[in-house]
Amino acid sequence: MFRILFNAPEIPGNTGNAIRLAAVTGAELHLVKPLGFDFDDAKLRRAGLDYHDLAVMSIHEDLDAAFQALGEGRVFAYTSEGTTLYTDIDYRPTDILLFGKESVGLSAQDKSHPRVSDLVRLPMLPARRSMNLANCASIVLFEAWRQHGFATV
Repeated sequence: MFRILFNAPEIPGNTGNAIRLAAVTGAELHLVKPLGFDFDDAKLRRAGLDYHDLAVMSIHEDLDAAFQALGEGRVFAYTSEGTTLYTDIDYRPTDILLFGKESVGLSAQDKSHPRVSDLVRLPMLPARRSMNLANCASIVLFEAWRQHGFATV
């Protein structure tokens, strides 16, 4: 199934929601340190840890370690600077969906990483700064899954 990769997430509720998202879709969730919370955080537990045993989740020391563990697959980096719309991609189950931290998104270094296949955006109205991390991951993952007929694992 698809792989969601959060690089240095900061807000426990977003990661909790992503755990729930992974559990209900069969996607894998990969988190890159540093994490802006610990797994004892009440907001994280409330948002998703009741689904923790149903989700496939891994934590990696850095982005290179995550890419090494994930192996082959195209990496789509989601950023407001992307030129490709998320709906213009023919997703494959081996794809890696990369999202940055809530406060600043992906760094220039992350966006230019040799593993990144394309910079992708979700459309927004002008003069809006950003969308919620977990919501973005949900929108993209459901589009990818829809393209595959909502196939189960």
